[in-house]
Amino acid sequence: MNQLLYFFSFPNVQYALIVGVLIALCSSLLGVTLVLKRFSFIGDGLSHVAFGALAIAMVLKLTNDMLIVLPITVVTAILLLRTGQNAKIKGDASLAMLSVGALALGYLIINMFAKSANISGDVCSTLFGSTSILTLSSADVWICGIMSVLVIVLFLVFYRQIFAVTFDENFATATGVRANLYNLLIAVITALVIVVAMNLVGSLLISALVIFPALSAMRVFKNFKAVILCSAVISTVAAFLGIVLSMIGKGAPVGSAIVAVNIVVFLIFSLIGRIRGGK
Repeated sequence: MNQLLYFFSFPNVQYALIVGVLIALCSSLLGVTLVLKRFSFIGDGLSHVAFGALAIAMVLKLTNDMLIVLPITVVTAILLLRTGQNAKIKGDASLAMLSVGALALGYLIINMFAKSANISGDVCSTLFGSTSILTLSSADVWICGIMSVLVIVLFLVFYRQIFAVTFDENFATATGVRANLYNLLIAVITALVIVVAMNLVGSLLISALVIFPALSAMRVFKNFKAVILCSAVISTVAAFLGIVLSMIGKGAPVGSAIVAVNIVVFLIFSLIGRIRGGK
């Protein structure tokens, strides 16, 4: 405990905890909707697109990689939504092609053009996360904070519409809700969360951050609001514990530690659900 209190006295550790909790909270709010709409894999596809965009930013040596990563990821999310229903290659097939293609092109660009002396290390930390979250600056925290607050505000303001679109899109449209507009909003929020979360868990593990808390909450609760609240608590606690484990685990990757905690929580909640008579 004394060691943890000593760690928490450093500003960079405080920054990491703030960013981690904010990202986890945003991911949990979004995760419930994505799971119920069967859009879980859109997070995986967009995270790989973000990796490809990050590779371009690394080659161009931009001081702020979000200038490229954020617009490309948001535009891709919109295109996926707009063209997904009318494309000749539909559904999971188009998403799988996008995911694998972006990942492969990103790695190819880094290997061909980057001048870093440790390409493998850079790629590994980008894909799986690293301890770089413990070296965040105050500017990074402000950027993450602003984007996280934006995501949370959008979700709360349009909660009723998102709820309606999540459970019965056709009925929502019949009652006057502009389903396409709110689906677009969900896609843009997803892109924002993914871009912010890349520094925390890496592009390959973002889906776990979005999906696991929602699935864990659904093992015990059946009410939409209860699932969201429980998911938010699980996600923030898992992020906190994952960062702490990373600090005391002598450089263990933050992303992997957070996902490991989420897996344990999922198993516990699954057991509780079975005991209570859930499926």
